[in-house]
Amino acid sequence: MNFGHFIAHRIAFSKSISFTKVIVRIAIAAIALSLATMILTTSIVQGFKKEISSKVFGFWGHIHITDTNINRTFEAVPIIKDQPYLEEIKEIGGLEYQLPASIMGNEVDGKYQMVETQGGVAHVQPFILSYGILSTSKEFGAIVLKGIDEDFDWEYLSDFVIKGRPVNLDDGESSELVISAVTARTMQIDTGQRVQVSFIRDNEQIKRAFKVVGIYNTGLEEYDKTIALCDMRKLQGIMGWSEDEVYGYEVFLDNIEDLDILNEYIYQEILPARLYSESIKTKFPSIFEWLKLTDINEDVMFWLMLIVAIINMITALLIFILERTHMIGVLKALGSKNWQVRKIFLYNAGYIILFGLIFGNILGLGIAAIQYFTHVIKLDEANYYLTYAPILFNWTSIILLNVLCFVIILIFLIIPTYLVTRIDPIKTLRFE
Repeated sequence: MNFGHFIAHRIAFSKSISFTKVIVRIAIAAIALSLATMILTTSIVQGFKKEISSKVFGFWGHIHITDTNINRTFEAVPIIKDQPYLEEIKEIGGLEYQLPASIMGNEVDGKYQMVETQGGVAHVQPFILSYGILSTSKEFGAIVLKGIDEDFDWEYLSDFVIKGRPVNLDDGESSELVISAVTARTMQIDTGQRVQVSFIRDNEQIKRAFKVVGIYNTGLEEYDKTIALCDMRKLQGIMGWSEDEVYGYEVFLDNIEDLDILNEYIYQEILPARLYSESIKTKFPSIFEWLKLTDINEDVMFWLMLIVAIINMITALLIFILERTHMIGVLKALGSKNWQVRKIFLYNAGYIILFGLIFGNILGLGIAAIQYFTHVIKLDEANYYLTYAPILFNWTSIILLNVLCFVIILIFLIIPTYLVTRIDPIKTLRFE
């Protein structure tokens, strides 16, 4: 039988009432509140990243392929559809690539390891962008028309169409238009209404009529206020392009973690020299820089809560040791070594931490579940891009939080147990 564990178990589950019991309960409560805060922080931060990323990627894809001249002239330069390189891109599955070998985050010079991507290319769709002036009988404003065809995957945007329906692309060239809620609100446009869009081609104004059939809202007001969706064939006619000419391609990936490596692979290994591949992170850096800041907030919250839990546990353990001074003296007098006695308090601390983690999980996951199903915590969409605080249950992260809290707190508690070595059994028994 484990001597230290046996005594610690008897002490921990003793029904006797003492001042230490109050301190222990406070320590359990501190650990529970700290872990609950960590779980909520992690769930909300990861929920933010998932929801906002899905909005951006769902609307724009993960990688854009366009003509290289677009980045120099900012004019629409068409590329030809259905080229052999497209089939190569669509068939990209898992890729193996080299990364510098590292030990504890430090790269080892001259050493490399083979890594495989977590997925490949999920979908490729062409698009056209054209700039114009949207006008009604009362209002007018700048707009960017995004032309799409039958390859466009509405599944990514179906959750964001708040009124009406998508553009019908089945019955020949369509004059239907899907605008954003921001545009609809500022220009007082509703579904079923006809609007006019003016374009400039060869220094001449071209006007075309459209019928608004749907209204979408992604919450990304900075981009929603300028983008509208329409039939690609309509824009090809306006711009004088053939049916085989498009502005570029949007590439959707299976896993966002593969974005940088697949973007580099497509650009370096597949695309001809006249085409350019750009990741959406490069195209819209402000949003992703903002998301990186949430990672810092998550780390700061984790360490603050961990420090609170450690301080409370050290305080509780010191009081516990002082109250059990006589027991320590007796055990030492009977021949117990310092480490054997110290293990009693470490085992007891382990029980306290374990109870704190159990209650912390119940509290944190309970509050997170309430928010997940009811969306009771609301947000200002103009500032946060979302109407409520999103929750993502990443069980790997939650389990890791529990393990880290248990291990780190217990390691720090080894220090105060050194007090046991300073207790003299002769003085203790004499004092009693």
